Amino acid sequence: MVVAPRPRNRRGEPIDPVPFLVTTGLAFTLVFSFGPLYGLAYGLSLPLALAASAVGFAAVALVAHRQLVRSAPPVDAGPLPSGQRFERLLYAGVGLGVAFLALTLPLL
Repeated sequence: MVVAPRPRNRRGEPIDPVPFLVTTGLAFTLVFSFGPLYGLAYGLSLPLALAASAVGFAAVALVAHRQLVRSAPPVDAGPLPSGQRFERLLYAGVGLGVAFLALTLPLL
């Protein structure tokens, strides 16, 4: 049986790739679902709206890679303290709220 190599953080320790894969998958889905439509609503051509969506997805994937792969603790580090988990959840909620607010701007 062949075992796939695990991604490693900047210290060379193996990490869990699932959070990064889920985040980039959801980002791809959201950006390419809404991006071209909103680009067209703002008067961009379809190729330019798709290109802007691709740039937006690349930026989100780059930030996710930096946060969830490069800066990730190793797999055997144990769970994060509850304060850090709450802080991350709070920041994620604020970011999602800002994203939803930005999606409603053309509707105003």
